[in-house]
Amino acid sequence: MRIGIVCYPTYGGSGVVATELGKGLADRGHQVHFVSYAQPARLDSFHPNIFFHEVRFGEYPLFEYPPYETALASTLVDVVKYQQLDILHVHYAIPHASVAYMAKKVLLNQDNRYIPVVTTLHGTDITLVGKDPAYAPVVQMAINKSDGVTAVSKSLRDQTFEFFDIQNDIEVIYNFIDFERFRKKNKEHFKRAIAPGGEKILMHISNFRKVKRVEDAIRVFEKVLRAVPSKLLLVGDGPERQPAEALCRELGLCENILFLGKQDAVEELLAIADLFVMPSESESFGLAALEAMACEVPVLSSNVGGLPEVNEHGVTGFLSPVGDVDDMARHAITLLTDEALLERFKANALQRAAQFDLAHILPQYEAYYRRVIERAVGQIRE
Repeated sequence: MRIGIVCYPTYGGSGVVATELGKGLADRGHQVHFVSYAQPARLDSFHPNIFFHEVRFGEYPLFEYPPYETALASTLVDVVKYQQLDILHVHYAIPHASVAYMAKKVLLNQDNRYIPVVTTLHGTDITLVGKDPAYAPVVQMAINKSDGVTAVSKSLRDQTFEFFDIQNDIEVIYNFIDFERFRKKNKEHFKRAIAPGGEKILMHISNFRKVKRVEDAIRVFEKVLRAVPSKLLLVGDGPERQPAEALCRELGLCENILFLGKQDAVEELLAIADLFVMPSESESFGLAALEAMACEVPVLSSNVGGLPEVNEHGVTGFLSPVGDVDDMARHAITLLTDEALLERFKANALQRAAQFDLAHILPQYEAYYRRVIERAVGQIRE
């Protein structure tokens, strides 16, 4: 198949999933065309089946903000037409689903060509931004006009039906993990440098937005540190980093907490972690938790959104109510003070993560693409 993928190029979950999906499809012989305003962060090596098309848009005095959506739609029209694409797969509803619908109508009008569109919902495009009255009517229309719709968890699918009047079916295809990259590696020398006294290592990775509740991770660690010699590694950056640093100083924890900023090779950091802390107030899936589990790191997480579909309570980690730092700390101490229990949870985490192997998820997308294409062809014939 010739597949067009539209995504945000940044480090956010939707962009990472879209890029890794495209790379996996290319490895299986499909021709993949990425379309975005910049090269996706994970698209970092040459592949004969992968092509990147940059959306270019001019700046004019008339526009306070350049009309990116119009430029993207025009680029999609060109790519579909001249690369002979079989299907478009757009990630994140805003604005990609509505732009794809616009491009589809242009192609029908100009060339009588029908390009089927699959929209994948990732989370905040539905649960936060999409509910905003400024966007909601267009989001609803774009989802209903898509030829296929997928969601990355059952929770997100249910929320989409709850928030919008959706007439389309929504297929749940989970996010995935690339075990070639995310697996336990021997980084003992690194661990000794971070924890020279043999301290346990807790880790949190996020974009440091309010929804990630980074300060909760610090408050959990404060309680854990009273019972277990340990270190906390905070990976990532964003608007909540400064308040988190201030809280660290206020609690006198700065000698035991390391702010590492954005890191590309997070799998090397996960290799030295004993526990992963994810106290988010909203997660459509929890990709960071899955990456930790693939590296044999049990997860302490909140019990919201898609997290219970990934992290099994009492098996691969523990689930706690949002904001309940006491409960989360209690579970952490239970694991960190019982080495046999911790090792069992590590093995369970790896076993659970294996169910989300990219090798299992790719065929689901391929089969779904084919169903959508066949259905679109049938509609054209009618």
